[in-house]
Amino acid sequence: MFSPRIETPQTSFAPVTTLSVPALAPATSEPKWHAICVCPRQEKRVAQLLEARRISYFLPLYSSLRQWKDRRKRIDMVLFPGYVFVNIVWQERLPVLTLAAVVRFVNFQGRPAVVPDHEIKAISVGSASGIDVQPHPYLRKGQRVRVIVGPLTDVEGILVRRNGRCRLVLSVDLLMRSVSLEVDECDVMPVPSPGTRRSL
Repeated sequence: MFSPRIETPQTSFAPVTTLSVPALAPATSEPKWHAICVCPRQEKRVAQLLEARRISYFLPLYSSLRQWKDRRKRIDMVLFPGYVFVNIVWQERLPVLTLAAVVRFVNFQGRPAVVPDHEIKAISVGSASGIDVQPHPYLRKGQRVRVIVGPLTDVEGILVRRNGRCRLVLSVDLLMRSVSLEVDECDVMPVPSPGTRRSL
């Protein structure tokens, strides 16, 4: 059974910030992360094709327990249905666009948009850590925290509480989609809002 590769960018990562406007792809030879729209339920197939062409990609998955009449089974579900992330130089996008089931690149105001490295890193670390990851309604405002212990150390997101447990919400602003990961409240610390003055 094919298991899509989780790619972690080999560049340094800036601290997480929430962007109100997606970054646009500059004319550069440095690979950037882009989101591609794919046909419904074709995300894993596109990942296989990208793998075959040796194109760096990221397809985040989560485990979901499904109930049938006679059995229960855990299956891998796509966290962002309809999208796959690719790490390419924009001028070399044609091999991606010519793949079966690829519809288009996600644009912003008619120009190619870039997914920030830190958003990809945060979700890839969460997906690979074995921590419970689930889709979450898109969220941009709330109590921002930074993880200070464990595999998610230095990852920032918004802390929410559900059923008596704490979850860290991570967002891909370009897609207006979010995911949440279960965390211990003792493992996070508040992130001061911009312009907040520290007391002496």
